[in-house]
Amino acid sequence: MAALAWLLIPLVAAIGGGLWGSWANRTRKARGDGPELIGYARFREAMEKPRPGS
Repeated sequence: MAALAWLLIPLVAAIGGGLWGSWANRTRKARGDGPELIGYARFREAMEKPRPGS
C-alpha cells in the first residue's frame, strides 16, 4: 500500500502541473502593438537627435 502512495504523488503532481500550465497559457485580452510601437518611435527619434555637445 505504501508503494501505491509513492506512485500517486508524481501522478497528482503531474495533474496539478498540467492544470497550472493550462491556466497559465489561457488566452488573455490582447493589447495590440500600439504602445510598443509608439515607444519605439520615441526611442528612434531620441537616438537620431544630435548630441548637445557635438
